[in-house]
Amino acid sequence: MCKVISLLFLLWVSFFSYANDIIEFNFHNIPIRFSNAVIVNEYSTRIPFKLVDRLIVIEGSIKNKKGDFIIDTGSETMILNKVHFKIHPYLREKKTKTSGILSMVDNPLEKTIKSLSIKNLTLENRNSDIIDLSHIEKSKKMKLLGIIGFNILKDYEVFIDLYLNQITLTKIDKSGNTLGKDVYLEKIVDSLDFKLKKHTIVIDGFIGKENVRFGLDSGAEFNQINRKINKRALKHFYPKQRVKLSGASGKKIEVLYGNLFRVNLSKTIYFGPMKTILTSLHNMNKAFGTNLDGVLGYDFFAQKRVIINYQKQKLYFIKYPLLR
Repeated sequence: MCKVISLLFLLWVSFFSYANDIIEFNFHNIPIRFSNAVIVNEYSTRIPFKLVDRLIVIEGSIKNKKGDFIIDTGSETMILNKVHFKIHPYLREKKTKTSGILSMVDNPLEKTIKSLSIKNLTLENRNSDIIDLSHIEKSKKMKLLGIIGFNILKDYEVFIDLYLNQITLTKIDKSGNTLGKDVYLEKIVDSLDFKLKKHTIVIDGFIGKENVRFGLDSGAEFNQINRKINKRALKHFYPKQRVKLSGASGKKIEVLYGNLFRVNLSKTIYFGPMKTILTSLHNMNKAFGTNLDGVLGYDFFAQKRVIINYQKQKLYFIKYPLLR
């Protein structure tokens, strides 16, 4: 008998099920503020986060509403929870379809956030969709105001540190160079190139000796590998049990859950066993316009302190302190 779990292991599953609810909101110069942020220098802000199950969550506020925001590199845009915001009857259609998972939506509606502030960092004229995220909110037992995605993160060098539970955002120029100096006290020990497919970080790597293509998604609570992957790669997946995942629409899918071994991205960047789900990636590849063999999520960030530079299309790895 299969065990039923309600974890939203990939946020894109939720968006796919609720795609018809997508609209967009205008804040009319009302800023979004993230509490407990620390100014490192003129261009860098460090924000502590908490883990809600396996999701990276920061605290923030919009006007008089206080709540949580999920950091999700797999989301194309900033997304706000319709449950907490008034919806205006006048909305205009987007001139083009939204890329990524939201490309599955015909004629989505949009407006613009005039100003978003993260302490001393201000963004202007950024699009934000509104979706009913109540299913995530109830499942995770938190007040979810929204999700911070690619269209916000791409203008920064993003250091996600699960060792210290903090995220550092450093403003970059058009070439991807950080505007501030001496941002990191920690030592960068390695780096890796990636390709940006629309908003998806795509990494070439290996499972054992087999070439595979991964997407990197901080909103994925568990890794995923495609059940149609090469059998020589699949032999490094050790299933533990069958589980039923409860999606946003209430539908349940049965998948194999276990540990994935022998993942490496280069001769020097490799991983211990990672919690992984074996499932179909057909819908995600279709929506993202990619051809991924797998998705690296929480376990990737738990094992590697990583800096993401979207402009340079490069990952940098910070040294983990030796544990005695």
